[in-house]
Amino acid sequence: MYIVKLKQGKEKRALYHPWVYANEVESIQDKGKQGSICKVISHDNRLVGYGFINHLSKILVRFVSRKDEEFDRAFFKQLIIDSIKKREDLNLLDSCRLVFAESDGLPGLIVDKYADCLSVQFLCLGMDLLREEIISILVELINPVCIYERSDSPIRVKEGLTEKTGVIYGTLPDKIIIEENHLKLVVDIENGQKTGYFLDQKKNRKRFGEYATNKTVLDCFSNVGGFALNASYFGAKSVLALDISEKAVESINENARLNNLKIETECVDVFERLRTLKNENRKFDLICLDPPAFIKSKDTVKSGYSGYKDINICALKLLNKNGILFTCSCSHHLTLDLFFEMIRESAIQSGSDLSLLELSIQAPDHASSVLEEEALYLKVAVLRKNN
Repeated sequence: MYIVKLKQGKEKRALYHPWVYANEVESIQDKGKQGSICKVISHDNRLVGYGFINHLSKILVRFVSRKDEEFDRAFFKQLIIDSIKKREDLNLLDSCRLVFAESDGLPGLIVDKYADCLSVQFLCLGMDLLREEIISILVELINPVCIYERSDSPIRVKEGLTEKTGVIYGTLPDKIIIEENHLKLVVDIENGQKTGYFLDQKKNRKRFGEYATNKTVLDCFSNVGGFALNASYFGAKSVLALDISEKAVESINENARLNNLKIETECVDVFERLRTLKNENRKFDLICLDPPAFIKSKDTVKSGYSGYKDINICALKLLNKNGILFTCSCSHHLTLDLFFEMIRESAIQSGSDLSLLELSIQAPDHASSVLEEEALYLKVAVLRKNN
């Protein structure tokens, strides 16, 4: 087993954070296998924990435990049982995130449940080496119809792995339909975003709908229409959903038909359409901005910040007096402080007097550790335009 010794003082962060970076390490002793469990000790030889090691990654170690124990199949099975129990206690087991990587003590493993199917991601070398055991544990505990792998993430490349997708257990149904907030939704785990659908916005989509009764609604970056569908379900006067993807727009229309709801859709560049809507003197009572992550690394904070501000300024100009804006960011690099700075600048530059009605984060099945800043990624501000 590798023994990773930290530089003096670096154990302070490592004792609560789930990662050890390569530049925090003084030495690596003994021998082991890439991706295997290693032991991490402090500069004065005290135990810090055990985790997966990967010399190819800037994240040298991803912790799985802080104490001496057997890291066998039973160990990982118990972690998955504990993860499922947390969701069961919150009555979230129909369609939800069953395993949320480091937040559940299982670094690099994502397991999303869509009805009777599972969509999984193996995002680090250590977890990838355990894939057969993890699959067998999931089959034993859940007995899914299908397990589909969506390990098509650039994170794997940084781990020295290739991207992978495809059925790894059972048979993929022709169509997967889940229920969310009393709505039926078709989920494409083969081609959809991330693992098939953005489960983390579930409660925020319902809350959006509750604001929509008798309102004119605009849903931007609509994806498969989660916010738009909830708005229509709760009795919106009209709903316009925008997305640049033809496939996404087809999905919005299919989901609207499935629920007997009326939604107008446009396949457009949302940035441009926000500007043309202003030129057309269109106004709305309720707008949702749920864009993809504009900031995917520290190097893109400046340009991504400008992108967020741009769409927020445009949206605020389209709001009626007392209109409501749901504005979202799913980038953890846009910290909460930066998020509010962007909102303030958008308010000033659009001439808007804004009140903060609510502040929300990701759904409870995506719960994040308060000690791990990277895990708190989704931020949703509900704002009223007073003028």
